[in-house]
Amino acid sequence: MEVILTTMKDETHERKYSSKPKTELYFASLCGLFLLLGFFIQKLTNLSNWYFLSSYIISYFFGSYFITIQAYKKIIKGGFDIDFLMIAAAAGAFYIDKWAEGALLLFLFSVGHALEHYAMNKAKKSIEALGKLSPKTALIKKHGKLEEIPIKSLCLNDIIVVKPNTKIAADGVIISGSSSINQAPITGESIPVDKVSIDTINNLPMFKDIDKKHIVFTGTINGDNSIEVLVLKLNKDSTVSRLIKMVSEVETQKSPTQRLTKKFEKWYVPLVIIVVLLLCFAYLVIDESFNRSLYRAITVLVAASPCALAISTPSAVLSGIARAAQKGVLIKGGRALENLGEITTIAFDKTGTLTEGKPKLTNIIPLNNFDKNKFIELVLEVESLSNHPLAKAIAKDIKAHNNMESQNKASHVNAIQGKGIRAIYNSNTVYIGNVKLMEDSGINIEASIISKMVNLLENGHTVMLVAYKDAIIGLLSVMDLPRKTAAATLKKLKEIGIKYMVMLTGDHQNVGDAIAKQIGLTEAKGNLLPEDKVDAIKILIKRYKKIAMVGDGVNDAPAMALSTVSVAMGAAGSDVALETADVALMSDKIENLPFVIGLSRASKHIIKQNIWISLGVVGLLIPVTILGLTNIGLAVAFHEGSTLVVVLNALRLLRFKMD
Repeated sequence: MEVILTTMKDETHERKYSSKPKTELYFASLCGLFLLLGFFIQKLTNLSNWYFLSSYIISYFFGSYFITIQAYKKIIKGGFDIDFLMIAAAAGAFYIDKWAEGALLLFLFSVGHALEHYAMNKAKKSIEALGKLSPKTALIKKHGKLEEIPIKSLCLNDIIVVKPNTKIAADGVIISGSSSINQAPITGESIPVDKVSIDTINNLPMFKDIDKKHIVFTGTINGDNSIEVLVLKLNKDSTVSRLIKMVSEVETQKSPTQRLTKKFEKWYVPLVIIVVLLLCFAYLVIDESFNRSLYRAITVLVAASPCALAISTPSAVLSGIARAAQKGVLIKGGRALENLGEITTIAFDKTGTLTEGKPKLTNIIPLNNFDKNKFIELVLEVESLSNHPLAKAIAKDIKAHNNMESQNKASHVNAIQGKGIRAIYNSNTVYIGNVKLMEDSGINIEASIISKMVNLLENGHTVMLVAYKDAIIGLLSVMDLPRKTAAATLKKLKEIGIKYMVMLTGDHQNVGDAIAKQIGLTEAKGNLLPEDKVDAIKILIKRYKKIAMVGDGVNDAPAMALSTVSVAMGAAGSDVALETADVALMSDKIENLPFVIGLSRASKHIIKQNIWISLGVVGLLIPVTILGLTNIGLAVAFHEGSTLVVVLNALRLLRFKMD
């Protein structure tokens, strides 16, 4: 855990992680088990000393195993850290026959040690999860024949064939066919995007400058039609690969707490060691025996070893994490718990985070005196035959809200890519789609209808016209609706001091603006790809120093990794987002966000209290023991007493409630 006075070990160039991430946690648990067993044997039975001493010795072994290894690695590199002092303090407790105190110290310290390692190993899996987005092979077209090859073997300007409902194997431009592409894995867009082939591949502009309606990305999912794609980026340069690279780079960055701890260790640990060694030879200067000098040196070692100080932060962190877990919130370590309390700026993804993540039918508006019931029936019959995601959403909602089922009265449904659909209903043609579809079909659109459409579009709706017998008979609109709790959650965040809340979304700007207005966001930024979200986060960090990013998709992972604290929506979140995130709302309740921020602030307050208590006791004991004004027993009593105080203080977090 990231704590003041415990060693920061997540620098990849300094730390070697256990090949079995859970082993350290098992060892810490066994340390505690044998500590408890030895205590009960010693206090509650009449068995010989050999029995409880054996239990304490075993506890020592399990508690010190990984700590000793880490201390040894540091020593052979020419340095000392808090791990070394913990081992030395435990050895001192053994020497003065305080087995239980030494085992307790090792247990508490090894638990923090183990949880830190475990969390760091879990975070590394985010990179592996990102890699799973890409398909393993691609169907390449050469000389009129199809050949399946590994995507790593793809070259620039290769032509790949993407069959319906399969993942796209490369970033490129569509040169044949058209389809609806599910871009949610990359952009986070809730509604599939219609893509069409480019007119010519001669003199293509830069990839970023090509109209997005022609562009496809690795890992996105093709719709119902086959398409041919000209490869414009190698696998190593694809959008997914860039996501992996961005997450990897950010994960290696040091935190301010790490730097502070390293600075502290450079002077404190060697100083304690030097003082203790000098005191061993105090008999050469003052009139006392060697045994007396050794006794004094051990007493100082016990007094100076920052046991309570090292435990003060992990105990508060563990209590805070446990309290969060009771509310369905997973917090991955002390860094997130501490930093979250300092946040005054939060960036949100839209789809699946602030919204439900699924398009919903929002309006059915008959026009030109067309009967509403007949209008609903017509729409249901036609949309039920279409495989387009929006058509499926419309049909589903009509069935649910009107208790209706399709009677198979429509036929000959044809998708007109990028425009809508055409069908036959009661021997007449029906058109459902955009303005372009109506214009191409020779159907007049009155200005009043355009005005209604514009109003809906400005409020974030996706709008479709419905025409029957060559005349407009109504409007349909769909929208990814805000979560029911979103507005209340944002209001609560403002009340607890969150000053700036912004939405970062791959959806259109008007959609973002509409959602932002409905739920009370400060600002919305639309049309963002993953790298655009990263740039937005960089700007926010430069402006506000520390920010939190809340998201649920793979597309959010790089921005989440760059943020001070990343928060993932658990049940709805992707594996990548969850593994990248520092905090996961496992119950998928965004309304828990104000609670966890409040908990973070309370935890940080208690951590500061514990540090001052611990420093105060150490600052008092060191001069007193150096002067020989106390004995080992009293030093241990004060030392362990301060440990008990900070632990009990930390346990108050288990009762934390939001005001």
